[in-house]
Amino acid sequence: MNPRLLSSALCLLVCLAACSDDSSAEGSGGEGSSADGSGGAAQGVDITDAHFSERDGDCAAYEGSYFATVSDLSTQESFTASVEIAASGDGCVLTSNGIPNHDFNDAGAFATPVGEVVESFSVSADPSPAATPTDLSLQYDNAVFLNGVKLDLLAAACYGVGNEPLGEEKIGCMADGTPWRYDPMHPGNAFGTDGHNAHTQPDGAYHYHGDPGAMYDDSGTAASGVIGFAADGFPIYGPWIDDEGTVRRAVSGYTLRSGDRVSQSGEGAFPGGQYDGTYVDDYEFTDAGDLDACNGMTRDGQYGYYVTDAYPWVMKCFAGVPDESFRKGP
Repeated sequence: MNPRLLSSALCLLVCLAACSDDSSAEGSGGEGSSADGSGGAAQGVDITDAHFSERDGDCAAYEGSYFATVSDLSTQESFTASVEIAASGDGCVLTSNGIPNHDFNDAGAFATPVGEVVESFSVSADPSPAATPTDLSLQYDNAVFLNGVKLDLLAAACYGVGNEPLGEEKIGCMADGTPWRYDPMHPGNAFGTDGHNAHTQPDGAYHYHGDPGAMYDDSGTAASGVIGFAADGFPIYGPWIDDEGTVRRAVSGYTLRSGDRVSQSGEGAFPGGQYDGTYVDDYEFTDAGDLDACNGMTRDGQYGYYVTDAYPWVMKCFAGVPDESFRKGP
């Protein structure tokens, strides 16, 4: 490993902030600690409950092997997370078993038990903006975080689409652009997510539907680090930015529409009522904040997406072109 990569790996080991229990990534086991309780040595850096604080937008800065020891809080089953980031001249390949670096399923509402699902994603070392942004799609995972977990912001559920009663739809809306798609982050929409805004896909793959808050320091004492990479190669940062010496949250440019909803062409049914955030269509881009229509901006010469405490939560579109490795299987 070259000196720059070694330095970054060591930073991940000794500089990552800890979660609420104030334990450090180093203190939670460190390199070569047992991850499964069997006495065997897990390989790499222990990132159990770690916050990610390194700000380098180059995926090669995170090359290395990582693991975590976590639990399904509903079943008390133990899991070992595994993440491998390998760098090459044109980018990185991140391979993981999909298990997060933190405990999960605190609400016990997952429709499918969590399982290890090994996947690999290619991240460009030199992403560039496309002439036209690409909308998020159910055909692609949106991003992969440094703990190896995917981001999948869109719900496969729209009002009036599928076999479930109106207002209780949870699956079946697979066509992109269908009106009145539910926002899984709205508190009135029960999508069985845990306290990390995540749940499982039918194959058991754990994935976030919004803000992965366990991955970053939320104290607001410093600008957030890189927590993952979008399918187009651009980094994803936590919510905090340094605005000329003042650390504050990045502000979304989306605004909740006002008044009564208007019927749209192509809808399965019309929900009526007022715009309240139940559906992604309830929001419009007004350029009212820091971030562009994809929920990103350029700071210190680096374009990236930012976690926000309001819609669209992480990203709304791809500023670049998503890599085919993020395309979902059949």
